[in-house]
Amino acid sequence: MSALLEVKGLTKRFGGLTAVNDVSFDVHEKEILSVIGPNGAGKSTLFKLISSFLPSSSGEVLFKGQRISNLAPHIVARKGVVRTFQETTIFKSMSVRDNVIISHHLRSQASLAGYFLGTKTALADEEEFGRSADEIVEFLNLGEIRNELASNLPQGHLRALGIAIGLATNPSVLLMDEPFAGMNHDETMRTVELVRGVRDRGVTVLLVEHDMPAVMKISDRIVVINFGEKIAEGIPSEIQENEKVIEAYLGSEDDEIGM
Repeated sequence: MSALLEVKGLTKRFGGLTAVNDVSFDVHEKEILSVIGPNGAGKSTLFKLISSFLPSSSGEVLFKGQRISNLAPHIVARKGVVRTFQETTIFKSMSVRDNVIISHHLRSQASLAGYFLGTKTALADEEEFGRSADEIVEFLNLGEIRNELASNLPQGHLRALGIAIGLATNPSVLLMDEPFAGMNHDETMRTVELVRGVRDRGVTVLLVEHDMPAVMKISDRIVVINFGEKIAEGIPSEIQENEKVIEAYLGSEDDEIGM
């Protein structure tokens, strides 16, 4: 299977500290790949490097064979590699539907002046973005609260709205930053199904997550890093039995790594 996203020897140094050290792996089209590791392992830094929110010290990230590392984040997003955030991209004073509509800006055909002047292209954009937003809202089971202010949403719906904002950009690869954080069991299981649904729409999913039972349930493959280095890669059953992974998680309860 050919790789859609390739991480090759990715390294990030902060002065004398090497946060990510020579990490390589491929992400295949229409799969869910999770990156896990103990606290402080370098997961968040790796995620920022892949989405180009941090420049790499060495190595590169390729998308469809083209280098995207060290480009501006908005250019990477326009190419189809989009990162979701936990809550920082949500406008709390706007409705669910309006949040999703405004998130279509990367797909705009009209210029900023066109929106002020109400040009034909701008009106066509607005009509298409409204239609697309309604479809995404229904897909993520947010239809009943489409007009609710985001500030009033519980954690599970906020996370679903974050996914909706990501989908509004029409991504090829969606990078999810801890999509299950702060959720109870029922919310987590609902979000697991939402993420699977995103993949079933043809979107490749790369996620960083601490909820190990959810990771083991949802992932096609898992990459494990510790102290900035990749120590394992494989399907969930292989990761659960990997001695290096078990050793890295020593001091944690066994069920934290899905065992």
